Amino acid sequence: MTSKTIVITGASDGIGAAGARRLHQDGHNVVVVGRSPQKTRAIAHELGADSFVADFATLGEVRELAAALDARYPVIDVLVNNAGGIFGDRTRTVDGFEKTFQVNHLAPFLLTQLLLDTLIASSATVIQTSSSGARLFGKLAIEDLNHNKDFTPQLAYGTVKLENILFTKELHRRYNGQGVSAAAFHPGAVATSFATESDSFMRRIYSSRLGRALMVSPEKGANQMVWLAESRPGADWHSGTYYEGRKPARRNNPQALDMDLARQLWDRSEQLLAQAAS
Repeated sequence: MTSKTIVITGASDGIGAAGARRLHQDGHNVVVVGRSPQKTRAIAHELGADSFVADFATLGEVRELAAALDARYPVIDVLVNNAGGIFGDRTRTVDGFEKTFQVNHLAPFLLTQLLLDTLIASSATVIQTSSSGARLFGKLAIEDLNHNKDFTPQLAYGTVKLENILFTKELHRRYNGQGVSAAAFHPGAVATSFATESDSFMRRIYSSRLGRALMVSPEKGANQMVWLAESRPGADWHSGTYYEGRKPARRNNPQALDMDLARQLWDRSEQLLAQAAS
């Protein structure tokens, strides 16, 4: 197997850390990106890997991360946009966006855009960690991406996971002809620290003994991430597709199939980032 340079965000814990360990074990050059300096350093030290710390709730840190990655790695074979989570009461980031929206969609959208030249030159794969929450809770309104009118933790989370799928489809449409491949996947219900910052019912499920007994391990949850990172787009999987269990999802939120909505989300995301930077 040819060694790849693989950047994984949200790699200091959960499926990100599990995926980093497996990909490192398979001989790849893994770059660990995390929010917690202590956890990120620990995983990087364990693997002998490079690491970067960035909090996606601050877009300035995302821009600094992109500049550092761009300067350090002339080739990035795989970018795994895995950082994210579900949070509590509706709060705004320092950049003025609802936190769930920024951390799960807008920040990885920005990181991917800032690295596009390198990703195109590398014929890279871009992977989004999505969720079945997109189907269960997602409801996208382009005019209210910050959920000013209808916020609940699970609605905000389900909607950003839907946005991850739409971003994957539009990234494929725009850049697959230039060599970039894209996929999104649902890791399953994984026994991690997910939802610990949330006041939603998901926190009770993920913290309960019974709930965790029914979940898969982070190692098993990372299987699709590893598969997508190591295998061949166009041969082993289809670019622009959302996967569950290594197969294209059989059930989808109807909005996830709306290519015009995917285009609108991309355009609106660019507008919001331009406004935030001005």
